[in-house]
Amino acid sequence: MTERLLQFIWQFQYFNRTQLTTAEGDELNILRPGTSNVNQGPDFLDARIKVNGTTWVGNIEIHIESSNWVDHNHSNDTNYNNIILHVVWVNDVVLNLPFPVLELSSKVSKILLSKFDDLMNARRFIPCENSIAQVDRLTWTGWKERLLVERLQVKSAILFRFLEENNNHWEESFWWLLARNFGVSVNTDAFEIIARSLPLQLLAKHKSQLHQAEALLFGQAGLLNTDFTEAYPAMLKKEYAFYRNKYKLHPIQVPLHFLRMRPGNFPTVRLAQLAMLIHQSTHLLSVIRETTTLQELRNLFDVTANDYWDYHYTFNELSEYRAKKTGRQMIDTLIINAVLPILFAYGHYHKQQEYKDRVIRWFEELQPEINKITTGFTAISVENKTAFDSQALIQLKHAYCDEKRCLECSVGKRLLTAETDHARREM
Repeated sequence: MTERLLQFIWQFQYFNRTQLTTAEGDELNILRPGTSNVNQGPDFLDARIKVNGTTWVGNIEIHIESSNWVDHNHSNDTNYNNIILHVVWVNDVVLNLPFPVLELSSKVSKILLSKFDDLMNARRFIPCENSIAQVDRLTWTGWKERLLVERLQVKSAILFRFLEENNNHWEESFWWLLARNFGVSVNTDAFEIIARSLPLQLLAKHKSQLHQAEALLFGQAGLLNTDFTEAYPAMLKKEYAFYRNKYKLHPIQVPLHFLRMRPGNFPTVRLAQLAMLIHQSTHLLSVIRETTTLQELRNLFDVTANDYWDYHYTFNELSEYRAKKTGRQMIDTLIINAVLPILFAYGHYHKQQEYKDRVIRWFEELQPEINKITTGFTAISVENKTAFDSQALIQLKHAYCDEKRCLECSVGKRLLTAETDHARREM
């Protein structure tokens, strides 16, 4: 037994409530279990009980053992002055407190306890993978929407931190986030640092000349330090040397990774595409806010690196011809991880629900992400048909399954209490 499980049992009244008596032998009726308290003080507030016909209104404290009251020094804490009931798993000591004690160890379903124990001790992809297919669609529908919003709130918190750092400059914050996602997993931090080292105001002066934008990006990335044999990178190196001195620039000190990556994701290719996006775009976030369809949104990020990269993945090394387009998968990844989070954050910050609604709608239109997490869920019959689903499942895995927060998960609660809920309906 854990205190969190006991709180859960009390909150949803998953115990035998017939002929309840206190540890002192008095008749007890639960009129209202109270509201869960997430702040300091008793576990449940504004409860209502009846003891031997007398109604009591106040707060309820939950402990595994009654002696925990003394261990936690509650008698000397004024937050606990209005306790009307002490709910415990085991009444291990008589304390003679001015309120009754209710012991629950003999009143809770052994099936519920066994299920909880199985979840907590599971060594599987997710704790409930053997039974998750039993969960009904209605439970999933509401829970996935909440999970998606939670994930967007987590990402919004990152954006609000960006805003604090750059004096509430939304376009600058978006530039940092967009560059970070061009970094494709292993280079995200490095790309963000590059973006931070090149403010939009500086880039705006040079965006009309693509080679200047490339020189700034590649130079700050530390990729122009070689003695090049080809004319184009040699020219970029010369350009960067001039602007580095002019703007007192300092290249980043974070390495860029090429190993174990598909060539199309090499940081050189992604930086070249990012330079082209800068070259072709103006006030990108403002344009996005006015965009009404997903296809229009995709078109904004459909760019192709300049002709040099048609025959290169890195400087000084020729390759077979292949135009370096961002591609549908990369575009959707940018939309999912950069565009929609900032649009949601913008709507939340400015209290404009239309943007948040648009974000949810576009998640429902986007194709699902296919990765280890989503593949793990589909293998146990959990639906993953849209990006709405995949983002929700990623949040579920990271924030609930990995942390074994089954008691806070709608799926976990449904599986734990299915028999109890059925029995209640039959009564």
